[in-house]
Amino acid sequence: MSLDTADTSPEALAQGLLDLLEIEEVDTDLYVGKRQPGGVGRVFGGQVIAQALQAAQRSTEAPKAAHSLHAYFMRPGNEDYPIVYRVVRDFEGRSFATRRVIAMQKGQPILNMAASFQTPEDGLHHQDAMPDVAPPEDLRSDRELRLESIDGIPEKYRAHMLRQRPIEIRPVNPRSWIEPVPQPAAHANWFRLVAPIGDDPAMHRAILSYASDMALLGTALLPHGVNWITPGLQTASLDHSLWLHEDFRADDWLLYACDAPWSGHARGFNRGRIFSRDGRLVASVAQEGLIRMRQ
Repeated sequence: MSLDTADTSPEALAQGLLDLLEIEEVDTDLYVGKRQPGGVGRVFGGQVIAQALQAAQRSTEAPKAAHSLHAYFMRPGNEDYPIVYRVVRDFEGRSFATRRVIAMQKGQPILNMAASFQTPEDGLHHQDAMPDVAPPEDLRSDRELRLESIDGIPEKYRAHMLRQRPIEIRPVNPRSWIEPVPQPAAHANWFRLVAPIGDDPAMHRAILSYASDMALLGTALLPHGVNWITPGLQTASLDHSLWLHEDFRADDWLLYACDAPWSGHARGFNRGRIFSRDGRLVASVAQEGLIRMRQ
């Protein structure tokens, strides 16, 4: 079922994402990731990261759980072809294990990822405080906000901007799509899977890794008064790092607080902190992306 069908139920949208992230094992440490139903053009980077993490998780036995991943995007993925994931088991210790994953299409690598797994244990603890923001119940969804301004959006972007997504986003400080203005390089969004799912922690980690590529790269655009539909702007994720600190549920509200301390040389550096509803810092993210202005 296509994830952008206008009348798709939340349950079907959530199941569609679960199906997308359920990779197929075709040989030892060799997996195939499904194509996005209805996908056109370039594969969403979060999908490749999430499927690569799933491949690494499938090769690692409990109780070890993923606590970090570091990925480099080398080529854009093509929605016309499935993605093959090859896992290399670099290290298997009592407390930690490391995996490398190579994502390939048509014989060429499109992403390299390293992931580390740890057997759970106790230790010294501290964390940043959660930002004091409005709760998600007081905010409108990103899709609702886009619908309000859709008449001012170029027609070629409208279907993409209004399609239903399995991840609901509610911006804390909504921005204008039609007339963006320079502003500080920081913003926050609440997000969650649109319907409840089961308790498999590996799938919840995969969904968070998928969502962590949403709304992050745009942070570095804020000081410059441009956005994705600005003529001549070219953007792409170059790398992506994710650290998983605590247990969480991807089908419950999570706060994604982002900032971008630097941009230059056609690149922008972005950071993100992801908090659970009860204020726990459950994940941290860093990403550098291409932000090139063409004439």
